[in-house]
Amino acid sequence: MALGLPSVLVGSWTDDDAATGVTVVLPPPGTLGAVAVRGGAPGTREAAALSSTGAGVECHGVVLCGNSVFGLAAADGVVRWCASEGRGLDIRGSIVPVVGGAVVYDIQSPHSERPTAAAGWAACEAASADEPATGRVGVGRGCTIGKVAGRDFAVPGGLGAAVERSGDVVVGALVAVNALGDVIDEAGAVLAGCTAPPDAPRYPYAAIDAIPGFSGRGNEGDDADSADGSAADGHGERMNTTIGCLVTNARLTKPEACRAADLSHTGIARAVEPPHTNFDGDALFLLATGEVDTQLDLVAALGARAVALAVRSAISD
Repeated sequence: MALGLPSVLVGSWTDDDAATGVTVVLPPPGTLGAVAVRGGAPGTREAAALSSTGAGVECHGVVLCGNSVFGLAAADGVVRWCASEGRGLDIRGSIVPVVGGAVVYDIQSPHSERPTAAAGWAACEAASADEPATGRVGVGRGCTIGKVAGRDFAVPGGLGAAVERSGDVVVGALVAVNALGDVIDEAGAVLAGCTAPPDAPRYPYAAIDAIPGFSGRGNEGDDADSADGSAADGHGERMNTTIGCLVTNARLTKPEACRAADLSHTGIARAVEPPHTNFDGDALFLLATGEVDTQLDLVAALGARAVALAVRSAISD
């Protein structure tokens, strides 16, 4: 079943030509939504409403998108699909879905096709209760990791999933790994990451501007990279993030759900080195279906473990 809960649907749309995609998580009616952002450069939708200080409570979907801010157009398709299915708040007779979203930067070229509302709709149409496809699919299609010494030394990232349980409590995690850092195992050994020589300068031990081929400043020959925005425009350092969505059958209040989402970021810190940098937009949504009474700390502990496992599975598929 999708992320350990039979009532949750997961679907993806993948564009292999443009190396990008969209992945959507659709919970059952009445699901509470929350979000926590720890990265310094996030790209999100409905994060204010679903944050600990926001008034938003119910959430009808979460969409993880490639193509940076352009990919958020796919969320419009998810909103329209949810409305067509009666998934949303009934406000004066109109169905108004609340759909959280987050993006990764995977733009291959300024001329590449962008995800559109049709992509979001297609991801919803593909959604099922089956175990979700992972690896280089959906939002994971264009993800890369290990960019601490420059993007020339990066390796593929991807989309990962994992489920943790304790008694009747279930927490599932779906994570797109496009981190600046490397993915590491429980002992701290690199599972996949930067392929630069050992003596190459690496962030944070060297400033981003001092890393050849990264931001494009002070490095002759990088003008050729400017066409795809990867170097000479000076924004190459912003092309990273680890984003995801957790689902749980726990019954939580809004503050508890936000706290659990925040503490689940510990899983990123366990599996990515370095995590939560100023050049990552790390963000995790949490959807709580409210079926089982339990402790907040148990949900957070299971969430952190599920996120770490999902990150590692993203690069092993």
